[in-house]
Amino acid sequence: MAEIQPSVQRFIEYLRIKTVQPAPDYGSCTRFLEGQAREIGLGFQTHEYVAGKPVVVLTWSGTSPEEPSIILNSHTDVVPVFEEFWTHPPFEAARVATGDGDFRIIARGSQDMKIVGHCYLEAVRRLRSSGVRLRRTLHLVYVPDEEIGGEDGMARFVESAEFARLNAGFALDEGMANPGDAVRVFYGERAPCWVRFVAHGNTGHGSQFIENTAAEKLLPIVNWAMDFRRQQLETLRTPKDDGSARTLGDVTSANLTVLAAGVQHNV
Repeated sequence: MAEIQPSVQRFIEYLRIKTVQPAPDYGSCTRFLEGQAREIGLGFQTHEYVAGKPVVVLTWSGTSPEEPSIILNSHTDVVPVFEEFWTHPPFEAARVATGDGDFRIIARGSQDMKIVGHCYLEAVRRLRSSGVRLRRTLHLVYVPDEEIGGEDGMARFVESAEFARLNAGFALDEGMANPGDAVRVFYGERAPCWVRFVAHGNTGHGSQFIENTAAEKLLPIVNWAMDFRRQQLETLRTPKDDGSARTLGDVTSANLTVLAAGVQHNV
């Protein structure tokens, strides 16, 4: 297996911090980022708008700090895991050999999105060690709770005086995972829209034909949503007029994620 590089070792250290929802270890993550800032020579700040949920900002001051700054944003939390379905412990960050003598790292957050936040750090580390000076100030921002909506993280941060003082002129955020060594940059963002339908009706029972149940009322809505989903999927699979393939940005994806009903199991 290929020799492990210091940059990869730092990435592994980041992955091993269990910032997993619903109880992310933000304290350990903040200490890790503070250590990185100290090693690289960056300014370090934390802002908490909800206790225990820090927004971490690492700053590389530019030669013209009065100009609008650049923000490179990432989130530190990761989605929950079901360890019984993993081939390796999700927070071990195991190195698994590949056929070409290299290796893969298997860990929760390795794509979404600790790799991006880590690449920011390594890029800045290399630039600074090479003596590069930037005209504009660069802020590396690490926010909590993105995986659960970001209400206690980025949503509060962008409304704060601390954010206004960053004087942001340009920002890069999360994109799509890339299997190769190129980074794809997008100028737009797909926005989520969560919809919850609640129906009330007569209680059901397996022994009779109960009319006007809540589930019966929901069926037309579910069927409409699934029809819309099929239409969008068909559009995605249909090439554009110039023959090029469509991407997810060309359609509206839709999924039925939770369906719950009933208060007893014996009906």
